[in-house]
Amino acid sequence: MRRVFSSFDLVAVHHARNVLESNGIGSVVRNEFLSSGAGELPPADCQIELWVLHDADAAHAEAMLRFDAPPAGAREHPWRCARCGEVSERQFTHCWSCGAPAPALTA
Repeated sequence: MRRVFSSFDLVAVHHARNVLESNGIGSVVRNEFLSSGAGELPPADCQIELWVLHDADAAHAEAMLRFDAPPAGAREHPWRCARCGEVSERQFTHCWSCGAPAPALTA
């Protein structure tokens, strides 16, 4: 097992676990109830941690949990609408100006 994520925010850790589990990566949350010891223990030791069950999944899990990275199969750059020419950011599936669908992603 290997730690791939830690935070003081319980919701963030469980969200990360749900992301991994929905992608077929087994994981476990540790130190979930250790926050009550934060005054007696060093704060860094009290962070809630997410560990993957298999070391081989660690690199893939860490890549998925980089929340600023685009998901697999997503556009890498902004795109220009073929109908009105407006530029939209990569996360949009339709033009914000005219509502035309984004061009299909190419493999």
